[in-house]
Amino acid sequence: MLIPFFTALRDHRVPVSMKEWLHLMQAMDRGVASGRVEDFYHLSRAVLVKDEKHYDRFDQAFGQAFKGVESLGPGEEVAAEIPHDWLRLLNEKYLTDEEKAQIEALGGFEKLMETLKQRLEEQTERHEGGSKWIGTGGTSPFGHGGYNPEGVRIGGPGQHGRAVKVWEKREFRNLDDTVELGTRNIKVALRRLRRFARQGAADELDMDGTIDGTARQGWLDIRMRPERRNTIKVLLFLDIGGSMDAHVKLCEELFSAARTEFKNLEFFYFHNCLYEGVWKDNHRRHSERIDTWDLIRKYAADWRAIFVGDASMSPYEVTMPGGSVEHWNEEAGAVWLKRAREQWDRSVWLNPTPEQYWRYTASTAIIRDLMDQRMFPLTLDGLDRAMRALTR
Repeated sequence: MLIPFFTALRDHRVPVSMKEWLHLMQAMDRGVASGRVEDFYHLSRAVLVKDEKHYDRFDQAFGQAFKGVESLGPGEEVAAEIPHDWLRLLNEKYLTDEEKAQIEALGGFEKLMETLKQRLEEQTERHEGGSKWIGTGGTSPFGHGGYNPEGVRIGGPGQHGRAVKVWEKREFRNLDDTVELGTRNIKVALRRLRRFARQGAADELDMDGTIDGTARQGWLDIRMRPERRNTIKVLLFLDIGGSMDAHVKLCEELFSAARTEFKNLEFFYFHNCLYEGVWKDNHRRHSERIDTWDLIRKYAADWRAIFVGDASMSPYEVTMPGGSVEHWNEEAGAVWLKRAREQWDRSVWLNPTPEQYWRYTASTAIIRDLMDQRMFPLTLDGLDRAMRALTR
């Protein structure tokens, strides 16, 4: 039963080494999972999955490997693949009290599984509709696409969500590394950009030091130490307005996550491309601008710069003086981006537009070149690659 599980993990590109697999086998030998499907699910995920972004793939592989009666052919032993107590547990989890009573009226769960086995042995051809044979679209308690509250779904996607056994319920789809992010996912990815140090006032209890000092001195020796903080300093430049209106929610989530993860964070807004001025309050974007030159002078080269925008605009807005749609810019946006890159060489551009569409916009290609190809999509994988680039 477990070998197909290992194969399914590999098929779904979940990186599992033989060492981790042997650890799972050792845990199973010692009875850690205790025969319950939830226990085995959580145990195997804890042992085999090293990164949260693989949770969804793991769920798919787990569902494929433990379909049990969903993929049995005629005459196969039901209990050979899935223990009855696991199926009984799912029965309790997914059915209402009324539906459970209907199962009991038919003779109980054991009778249901016994009848399934008998039907598999008797049936030799495909069946659609009806109330007895295993097939699709009927009212038999076995098959898929039909309706019966005490059913066991066999094959297919199901239609009513009321079968006793449904493995494909996936709880972590939003963690896949090819989808857009939520605040929680962004925080997970941003944590790659960390460098911890203890700085400032000694206002945190040093438990190890206190125990050691007390043991050495013979009396209570309370020791304090500075709080351990992430010393990475980040400049966040956010494109606002125009085509970025479609990405407001995602940018808000990124901004929220960044403020949580980085204690040393400064943020500024721009429109389409970086020019001679940025701002911190969009309501006063025309009256209270900050000179970009001042930022370059103020923030040293050890700051990391993150630009967020879809890079979708007229190419003239990047390459030509006066190309801005909001004001007359004496120098082209490309000039200011080059200056920013020279000052903060550890900088990236995050693009909320799916990567497969970048090639259709000339301005995206121009900005990507100006950023030395350090443009990444706002997906978990893209943000992960961006954080790695900022650590180099």
